[in-house]
Amino acid sequence: MDRRRFVAFVGSALAAPLARAQREDRKHRVAFVLAASPVAQMAGPEPAHPIVRAFLHEMRSLGYAEGRNLIVERRSIDGQPKRYLELFAELARLKTEVIVAVGGRAEFKRACDAVSNIAVVLFGAEEVVKYGLAKSLARPGGNVTGLEYYAGPELEAKRLQLLKEAVPTFARASYLVPKEALEGNTPIVLAAKQAARTLGIELLFATYESNDFAGAFAAIERQKPDALFASPYPAVHANRQHVVAFARKARLPDSYSHPEMPMAGGLMSYGVNSPDLGRRAAHYVDKILKGAKPGDLPIERPTKFDFVVNLRTAKELGLTIPQSVLLRADRVIE
Repeated sequence: MDRRRFVAFVGSALAAPLARAQREDRKHRVAFVLAASPVAQMAGPEPAHPIVRAFLHEMRSLGYAEGRNLIVERRSIDGQPKRYLELFAELARLKTEVIVAVGGRAEFKRACDAVSNIAVVLFGAEEVVKYGLAKSLARPGGNVTGLEYYAGPELEAKRLQLLKEAVPTFARASYLVPKEALEGNTPIVLAAKQAARTLGIELLFATYESNDFAGAFAAIERQKPDALFASPYPAVHANRQHVVAFARKARLPDSYSHPEMPMAGGLMSYGVNSPDLGRRAAHYVDKILKGAKPGDLPIERPTKFDFVVNLRTAKELGLTIPQSVLLRADRVIE
C-alpha cells in the first residue's frame, strides 16, 4: 500500500467511530400526544400511563435515552379534538421528527395534513383508510403509519358475551360512549348494538363529551340498568378512577376494554393489550429515525389481548364468577 492510500485508510478508520459517535449523540426530537389523559400521566422516565411507559422502555432497549440522544415532547389534547391542529403546529415549530399519537377523523386528519413533512405514528386509531389517513393498511402512502386500535366487531361482541357469562342474570346494560361516536354510528358502536341484539340484551346509551361524564352518570341513574358496559374510547381510560368510583357507588357490574380499569376497582376488562401498543409504536419510530418513510410502513392491527377479572369487586357486588369464566382470564385480582 503506498503512502497516500495508507493515509486515506487510516483517516477513514479513525473517522468511522467518530461519525458513529456523532450519530449517537444527535438528539432526536419525538412527541407523544394523548387524546384524553392529562400530561401529568406522561411525566418522568416511568410514566403512569401504561402505553407511554411501555414506549419509553422499548425506546431505551433500542438505544435511545432521554437527555443523551432523545428528546420527548409530551402533550395531550385533553379530550378536545380541535387542539390537534395547534399542538401539531407547535411541534412542527420545535422541529419534531416523529409525532406518536392516538386519533382519527376530521380534526386529526387536518392536523396530520398540516405537518405533512413530519412522520405521524399511530398507537391507536379507528378506520384510518375511511378517514383518509392512509391509502391502504398495507401501503399508507402518506406521512401516517402505526397501529389501529379497532380489531373488528368481534371484540365488542366478546366483551359483552363475557359480561353475560359472568353475570347471567343481567338483561339491560348502559353503554358508556362518546356522543360523537354514537351519533356517527362508528364501527365500535355498531358492533356493540349487534352484539346486544344477538345476546338478547337491551342496550341503553349514556353519552359523554370530552372528559365530562356528569350527564352520562345522570342518564345511567335514570336508566337503572343491570350492568355498565363502557366503550373503548380514550376518555374512559383517562378518567378511570372517576368512572369506576361511580360504578361502585351504583353497585353495577362493569366491563371495560382496558386492564387498568379492573386494576382500579372495576369488575372486568377484555381488550387490546395497551402496553403492547406502546412497544410496537417504538419500533415504528426507530425505523423512521433510521430513514424509513412512514408511507412505506404497513399499518398493523392489534394482536395481543387481555382478559382481567377483579374477584375483590365481584365479592363486593355479591357476585360469584363462574369457574368457566375465571379459567379464561389472563389475570385474576384477588
